[in-house]
Amino acid sequence: MTMPTHQCPWRMQVHHIHQETPDVWTISLLCHDYYPYRAGQYALVSVRNSADTLRAYTISSTPGISEYITLTVRRIDEGAGSQWLTHDVKRGDYIWLSDAQGDFTCDDKPEDKFLLLAAGCGITPVMSMRRWLAKNRPQADVEVIFSVRSPQDVIFADEWRNYPVTLVAENNATEGFVAGRLSRELLQSVPDIAARTVMTCGPAPYMDIVEEEVKALGVTRFFKEQFFTPEAEAATGGLKFTKLQPAKTFFGRVGSTLLDALESNNVPVVAACRAGVCGCCKTKVVDGNYTVTSTMTLTDAEVAEGYVLACSCHPQGDLVLA
Repeated sequence: MTMPTHQCPWRMQVHHIHQETPDVWTISLLCHDYYPYRAGQYALVSVRNSADTLRAYTISSTPGISEYITLTVRRIDEGAGSQWLTHDVKRGDYIWLSDAQGDFTCDDKPEDKFLLLAAGCGITPVMSMRRWLAKNRPQADVEVIFSVRSPQDVIFADEWRNYPVTLVAENNATEGFVAGRLSRELLQSVPDIAARTVMTCGPAPYMDIVEEEVKALGVTRFFKEQFFTPEAEAATGGLKFTKLQPAKTFFGRVGSTLLDALESNNVPVVAACRAGVCGCCKTKVVDGNYTVTSTMTLTDAEVAEGYVLACSCHPQGDLVLA
């Protein structure tokens, strides 16, 4: 019998697993208790029921509509969480989830005109919200633009027949697809774009392009999902970080978090929630000045020893790390 971890108290049973595309699967879970969540939120999953390995996944189902709680996961070659969920987990197994988290949600936005933009697995919160809007705000005017690598990579392909959607395929576009990538011309063709609430999810570079383009077209209500790994270039100056074990020196931009500096320099660090909640990115600072915005999972003794949550640690100068 598996046991809950401190952060993942919700036990769910795998009911079935459905392959969406060549590298994406949807895992349908039964929760025997009422599991409260909002369309667009994510949960941390205890990988192999371990307290130390947590990964964040969007809940792709929709509260009040979906029969199951679903996670839709792309298999990544070296991904500890995605390999386990898409390869090892079987029907009948139990997995543990955290409380639902995140504020990338539509139920708190009073407007009735939306433009939802997604690339790849970024479609998971968008589909959750699209179903929610169809049921709870049937009068809403909702445009969706979904960018994929090729037509075979459309996640929820059958379900999109229920909703108006513009599909954009970078490669091998067939009938029904716009060829190429998201463009300003395509965005300009969206009726009343400046009057819409725009929400986007996908890789960080994609979201950056969306933000720049829609703001240039007059959009003022813009929201993006934040927990995807930034693909930042390593800094060559700024704050200096000295790691003792294994020995390494690297730099981070002034004003960025310790997690940003670690990830952009390919220093191994586990990060799931990026919000100071899950505790995955615990790191020890030996010397230097910093401020923190969360110590949620750290004990007083750990804080006294210099442990921080890297995602919530804001270096105020050069740091020495254990």
